Amino acid sequence: MPFNENELNKEAEENQLSESDIEEIAEIPLTTIPESSTVEQNYWQQNRLDLSKVQDAAERVKQELRKVIIGQENLMEQLLIGLFTSGHVLLEGVPGIAKTLTAKLLAQTIATNFSRIQFTPDLMPTDVVGTNVFNLQDAKFTFKAGPIFSNIVLIDEINRAPAKTQAALFEVMEEAQVTVDGETHLMSFPFFLIATQNPIEQEGTYKLPEAQLDRFLFKITLTYPTLAEERAILGRFRNDFKLAQKQNVQAVFSPTEIKECQALIEQVQIKDELLDYIAAIIHNTRTNGDLFLGASPRASLAVMKASKAYAAMNGRDFVTPDDIQYVAYPVLNHRIILTPEREMEGYQTKDVVGDIIKQIEVPR
Repeated sequence: MPFNENELNKEAEENQLSESDIEEIAEIPLTTIPESSTVEQNYWQQNRLDLSKVQDAAERVKQELRKVIIGQENLMEQLLIGLFTSGHVLLEGVPGIAKTLTAKLLAQTIATNFSRIQFTPDLMPTDVVGTNVFNLQDAKFTFKAGPIFSNIVLIDEINRAPAKTQAALFEVMEEAQVTVDGETHLMSFPFFLIATQNPIEQEGTYKLPEAQLDRFLFKITLTYPTLAEERAILGRFRNDFKLAQKQNVQAVFSPTEIKECQALIEQVQIKDELLDYIAAIIHNTRTNGDLFLGASPRASLAVMKASKAYAAMNGRDFVTPDDIQYVAYPVLNHRIILTPEREMEGYQTKDVVGDIIKQIEVPR
């Protein structure tokens, strides 16, 4: 039913509407204004949260890393997503492409504790989590914490240690605590684990258990730099061979700020349609004929958390399908296993994830 012209004239006198406004409004029947579509679209296209704190923090960290690192923008961004969501990150790539260096420099940008553990075939679980030591002075056992008790932990070449040492990480990665001889020891905030590994085909490596891989938010596969980036690397180190070893990266982020950013990211809105979209992607991995093993519910949560963090870092307090698609591959590539037939044909996990994203209808 259209608006009454007399009522519009009366409203015009009160609100000083122009004649063109009256004519435009009068031509719109009430039945053409849906209850949710137009209003909801405008609702989702405007921020209600001030996300400048998240954006500023991410940019400060990136600027410090760029003092040494050239390229690897996706790596920096995804490491920050892991930090903002309390998720752990696995870096895979051939030696010499700045996996360890980037992780160390990231730790330097945060005013907190840092430890590094070099995994080797003879490393024992107690060398990682610690053990009870008998004290002769008071005739009691006291717990001596291992290097895992830190805020940011870099595990270098994680796949060079055997399964019994890997099992020592299961509890601490999932629950941020360590239990030794029946006594539980909690980790302090933040607890962020970054692990590096060489490709599994390299000599002297072990395959990580699926249960452990599932505890990593992301697996980031690094490649060689481009020709332009390679030239820039040579130019940067031309007159200073030890630039990477110098402490020229400053701490620009505090644990308190991390907690504040995490609280903001949790408030980022995600529509029900996008939750359905995430669920459909994950469910497809379990029924896909190209996959022997699909993703777990932990993967669904990882996609949701990571997409909210990515949206916040881009200044939006609402998630879009592009955010979900951006984080889908680093979340899924280490959680799914191809069938033997597909592996023999040369398929890769990124091909399957790409096909899944193309098949599933994107919410509008």
